[in-house]
Amino acid sequence: MKDFWDSILSFARVTVDRVGQQLLQDFGSAQADEKDDGSLVTQSDNWADAEIRSAIASTFPTHGILSEEGEQVFPDTEWCWIVDPLDGTTNFARGIPIWGISLGLLYRGTPVFGCVHLPPINQSFHGFFAPDLAGGVFDNMPQGAFLNGQPIRPSADKMSGNHFFNLCSRSVGIAPHLPSKVRMLGMASYNFLTVASGAVLGGVEATPKIWDIAGSWVIVKAAGAVWLPLESQGIFPLEVGKNYGRISYPTLVMNRQELVSVFLPFVEAWKKKKMG
Repeated sequence: MKDFWDSILSFARVTVDRVGQQLLQDFGSAQADEKDDGSLVTQSDNWADAEIRSAIASTFPTHGILSEEGEQVFPDTEWCWIVDPLDGTTNFARGIPIWGISLGLLYRGTPVFGCVHLPPINQSFHGFFAPDLAGGVFDNMPQGAFLNGQPIRPSADKMSGNHFFNLCSRSVGIAPHLPSKVRMLGMASYNFLTVASGAVLGGVEATPKIWDIAGSWVIVKAAGAVWLPLESQGIFPLEVGKNYGRISYPTLVMNRQELVSVFLPFVEAWKKKKMG
């Protein structure tokens, strides 16, 4: 069944590249509107969402789809694509070149393939991660995480004050206490992927949604980094019939387990103070 995984990867690459080329034409000039949850949306988001959903429906007609700008109830299908047609919309609308397209393919509610493409900086991530007790179609599944076709791994460097830790806009309160420099990228999936690729030691996102997570989770896990939910409940498998539109999944990602004990106390202290 290697041909199946080849077709998945080829489809993802072709689709995100095609959609990304058009988004580059709109970059910096798109008019943004505010959604009910306070996040921004542009016509480019909606166009990309429709294009990707149409491509999935025509290529994999039995697969379900859950997307940020479309249906947000998890469907009763064995395979489901989760789509973020434009992760980093605020960056996109304001002319900051850190934004991208994220696709995650789930099998029975758990991600097994992820693809995240950042057109402005010409970076394309993908990864495969087989579920527990895998068999059948997973017997010949590729393994690993990749950036532009090259394998990636988290950094094994000794921690220093010249390494980076990523924050989101809702977690900046942690910054003064961290034993590292900080960066705020404005794109949730890329926050996590820079850990997987070895650029940063770790990163935290306070309110990522399932479409921010589905594709990047696979790549982070396949690269060997540590994904740590900051709430007690697990994320996967997703539940059929559940609406994921307003559910957030606070997350800490670290390059290796030994540094979790260094950074987690700062994150937990900030979270406790914030909740009052």
